[in-house]
Amino acid sequence: MTDSAVAFFAARLEFETDVSDVHADLEAGTTGVVVIDSRSAESWRQGRLPHAVHLPTREIAARAAEVIPPGTRVVTYCWGPGCNGATRAALEFAKLGYPVKEMIGGYEYWVREGFPVRDDQGVQTRPVDELTAPAGAACGC
Repeated sequence: MTDSAVAFFAARLEFETDVSDVHADLEAGTTGVVVIDSRSAESWRQGRLPHAVHLPTREIAARAAEVIPPGTRVVTYCWGPGCNGATRAALEFAKLGYPVKEMIGGYEYWVREGFPVRDDQGVQTRPVDELTAPAGAACGC
């Protein structure tokens, strides 16, 4: 049982990332990573990660190569933990041979943690939700 648990959790860390880690990578200017918003055009207009590329899941197979250079690390996101759209998008990129991770928590937790979002009016932030990122405290994970 222990070996199975180790394999399971190691695989999750290999293929998942969270909003804090993605934010840290973007702030650090980490190169070779593209963040993909796999939601609809209507959702994209409501707000998105400032550096995200919009590529709805249904378009990935046809358009990925023209939008993302082969071999580029991809991070996918959708609405939030109640949505498996980022998982479906990550699967499409994996089928095409891209190294890919799913951003768990999605757009919802990005916003709830107070990270910047872009919409048609520009870049803005919302107050931090204390249930996800208590003021002045780090989870230490």
